[in-house]
Amino acid sequence: MKAMFRKITLLSFTLLTFAALISGCKRTIKDYKPWRVSDFSSGTLTEPQNIYDLTQGQTPSAPEDVQADNPQMTLTLAPAGMQPTPNVPMHMPPLRLEETQYTIQSGDSLARIALLNQVSVKQIIERNEIKDPNLIQPGEILIIPPASANEQGSSFKIIPESELVYSPSAKDFDTESVIGQFNGKLNRYEETLEDGSRLTGAEIVQRVADENSVNPRILLALLEYQSGWVRGVGKEGVPADFPLGLINPYYEGLYKQLGWAANELLRGSTLWEQGSLAVWTLADGDVIRIDATINPATAGVQHFFSLTKGKAEWKTAVSETGLFATYGQMFGYPFAFTIEPLVPEDLSQPDFILPLASGDTWLFTSGPHWGYGTGSIWAALDFAPPGKEDDYGCYESDAPVLAVADGLVVRSGDAAVVLDLDGDGFEQTGWTVHYFHIGTQGRVPLGTQVAAGDVIGYASCEGGVTSGTHFHIARRYNGVWIGAAGRIPFDLGGWIASSYGTVYDGTLTKDGKTVEAYDGRADFNEIGSD
Repeated sequence: MKAMFRKITLLSFTLLTFAALISGCKRTIKDYKPWRVSDFSSGTLTEPQNIYDLTQGQTPSAPEDVQADNPQMTLTLAPAGMQPTPNVPMHMPPLRLEETQYTIQSGDSLARIALLNQVSVKQIIERNEIKDPNLIQPGEILIIPPASANEQGSSFKIIPESELVYSPSAKDFDTESVIGQFNGKLNRYEETLEDGSRLTGAEIVQRVADENSVNPRILLALLEYQSGWVRGVGKEGVPADFPLGLINPYYEGLYKQLGWAANELLRGSTLWEQGSLAVWTLADGDVIRIDATINPATAGVQHFFSLTKGKAEWKTAVSETGLFATYGQMFGYPFAFTIEPLVPEDLSQPDFILPLASGDTWLFTSGPHWGYGTGSIWAALDFAPPGKEDDYGCYESDAPVLAVADGLVVRSGDAAVVLDLDGDGFEQTGWTVHYFHIGTQGRVPLGTQVAAGDVIGYASCEGGVTSGTHFHIARRYNGVWIGAAGRIPFDLGGWIASSYGTVYDGTLTKDGKTVEAYDGRADFNEIGSD
C-alpha cells in the first residue's frame, strides 16, 4: 500500500559489559586539556602535541588564512591511557557446521541466498559449479557450504561507543575550527544541496553529525581514511563526487556520501547490539565471521568497511594500522574519550505531555521507526494533523505541535527543532527531544526557552522526502537514540508506545484504550489530547 503520511527518511540488547568496571562511571584522561594556544609565528606550541601529525618530527605550519602574529586555539592529541573495557562475548546467531541444501524460490537471487545462509556468492558458485549465476531457476537445489568455513574477523577494538555517537565526549568539539586547522580540501569545499542551500565542508560535516547523532570526529577520520580530504588535497583515484567510497549516482556529493556513511555506522552498531549478525558480507563477495568480543562501535566501523572493501583492504582498514591509526594521528587515542555508560541502567524518561493541542484530533500514522535515516534504532513516532476527508499528501494545517516538556531550543532549522531538557545548551548531553518536518513558517526560534505545551511549530512536508504533512518525534539521551518501544518506552502523557516488530507498525495505549498506527485516515488511528 502506498504510504499517505509516512515519511521516507534521508538515508534499529543493550551492550553487555563487566558491571564492576563500568557501573555509573565516566572515564576521563586526567589533566588532559583539548585546546592549546599555538604561535604560528614561531612554529611552536605552548604545549607539545597538536592536531597535526607530529610522529615524523614535523612542525605545524600556519594555515594560509592565519596571520603569523595571531596565536590560534589548536586541538591537542589525546594521550594513550585507558584500554578498552572488556566485553562479555555477544550471543550471535549460530553458524552452520555442516553443508545443507536449499531449494531456489521464485524471486531468489544468489546474493539473497548467500545472505540468508551466512556464506558468499562465490562459495555457492564454486560448490555448485554454476556456470552463469544469472540463470538460476526456481525448484533447483543448491548445496550450501557450512558458514563456519568462513574466516574469523578481527577482534581489535577501534573506537568506544562515545566516539561513534555524538555524545558528551564531543560536546565542545569545534568542527569548523578543526577543519580549518587541518586546511585540506575539505576546508575549501562547498556544495549546493537539493533544497538550494549552499554549505561549506564544515557545515556539511556538522549537519550530518547533528541529524544522525554520529560523532564528528569519527566522520572526519573516516573521510580522511577514505579520501584524504581532511589533511590534504585528496588521494589519487578517489572520485570527487564519491569521497566515502560508495559509487552510486543517488549518493553523489559529500552531504549524501557522509550521510550514507553515518547511517551505515549506526546500522552496523544497532544490528550488532540486537544480536542479529554473525557474518559480514564484503564488497568483493567474501564473507567474514564476526568476532564475538568486539564492541558495538567497532561493529559499526567493520560494517561500513564491509560495504566498500574486499577482504584484504577490509582487514587492513579494521586493524591497528587502518582507521584507528588515522584517527590517532588526527585526534589522539580514541579510548581517551570513553564515557561509560552512556545510557544508565536505571534511566527513566521525564514526564512528557502529548504534544497536541486540546480539542485537536490528529492521526497516529507511524509506529516505532528509525530516529533518522534507516540505520538507527526505532526511536521515532509520526503524527499527521487534522484535516478534511480529502486532505491527502501535503496540505497546510494550523494545528500546532507542542513542546512535550520544558526545555531550551538548541536547534531550529532544516525542518528540525531540538529541545534540550537539561538546559545546558548541548544536545549531546542528557535528554533531548527531536522534532522533524516542522515547517519554516511559525517555527520556534533558536535559543527560546519553552514550557510544556508551548507551540514549537507546525507539521509540514519540509525536510527530506515525505508523502504527506506530518511531524516526526524522537528522543536521545547523551546523544544515543532511545528506542520508542524499548526498555524506556515513549510515554506521551500516559500514551505508551509499543511495536509489532515490524518497522512503522505499532500502537499507543493509555488507560485501556489503544490507538493503532496507520498511514491513512481511520477511526482507530485518531488521537487527541484530553
